[in-house]
Amino acid sequence: MGIVLTGGGARAAYHIGVLRALSELLPRTRNPFPVIVGTSAGGVAAAVLASQAHRWRRAVTGLEDVWANFRASQVFLVDPVHMLRAGLHWALALATGGLLLTPPKSMLDNSPLRALLAAQIDWSGVRKSIERGHLRAVALCATSYATGQSVTFFDGVAEISNWARSQRLGRRTSLTLDHLMASVGIPLLFPAVPLGDEYFGDGAMRQQSPLSPAVHLGADRLLVVGVRARRAAGVAATQLPTAAPTPGQIFGFMLDTLFTDQIFADLEQLERLNELVRAAPQAAPGLRLIDTLMLAPSVDPREVAAQHVGDMPGGLRALLRVIGAGDLAGSQLASYLMFEAGYTRELIALGYRDAMDARTALLAFMSGERLPPVLTAPGVAQAT
Repeated sequence: MGIVLTGGGARAAYHIGVLRALSELLPRTRNPFPVIVGTSAGGVAAAVLASQAHRWRRAVTGLEDVWANFRASQVFLVDPVHMLRAGLHWALALATGGLLLTPPKSMLDNSPLRALLAAQIDWSGVRKSIERGHLRAVALCATSYATGQSVTFFDGVAEISNWARSQRLGRRTSLTLDHLMASVGIPLLFPAVPLGDEYFGDGAMRQQSPLSPAVHLGADRLLVVGVRARRAAGVAATQLPTAAPTPGQIFGFMLDTLFTDQIFADLEQLERLNELVRAAPQAAPGLRLIDTLMLAPSVDPREVAAQHVGDMPGGLRALLRVIGAGDLAGSQLASYLMFEAGYTRELIALGYRDAMDARTALLAFMSGERLPPVLTAPGVAQAT
């Protein structure tokens, strides 16, 4: 059994609600997910769960405590003085062609996030979880700016080997805070992170097969937790646009594509492979059936974000206004950057409610039963 936690910035608060529901639904105290894979913001929960696999319910409680009380200032510097200084830096760098000042490494300084994660995660606990049998493997996904490859950094039991496929590979390593900061390094927004001789950024950038790391690590049943409303796919429009999109709206659309498009495509591909294995196993040597259950928001996070725009710090609201994402039409970008308690608590509650609504399907799936390949509850689908 494995769990795959996707990227999604502040939307990853939805993961926490799902995990909270699972901690109540599952009577066992041991970690129910021997394989844990996280990408970008999903990597944060993955690292915490892996480091405390022997007491995963307490780990979920700790995650909820952080996410339910988030402030944007815990993730990046948003005070007016810093935002003004950063804006002037960008302006001077552009006006002088980089001669007077070189461009900043990123739009936002996420050093507060590094400090928060350093205080919250005991990385030695990951290896202890593996050695004590509470965990088979954990992986954090990042993207190499040098090679363009999707790299899965993992630690796990000795029998798991490195792997290499087209534009993606798995590297065994002792996971550290740098691996996690690389995985959450959203391009342009957050700086790249050096690991060895390469710089790495957000794991979703070149992740063509986001479910494959969990399969390589030995999971044959995957619970996938997404952050895009499945029914509308997060990009549906109720009416034709009346004006050209602003840079902020375009950036929001790019993040939505970055974090979620490949998950749905990979689920469809996995379903086709499963059909092949069932119909002609002799024609698919080396392949095995992978049962997959996905839980995604039943309410579009953009709608939730639009109700909390006023909660954001003034500096961040000003930045969003400048790039054209400060109104309802720009709520897609805001939904990824709104690390504010009012918004994250609503997403936690949404994840909890969706999981509880799907508890029959979830419990059956977790116990090893196969479910029909249909929507089993709002936002829930299974590929078998």
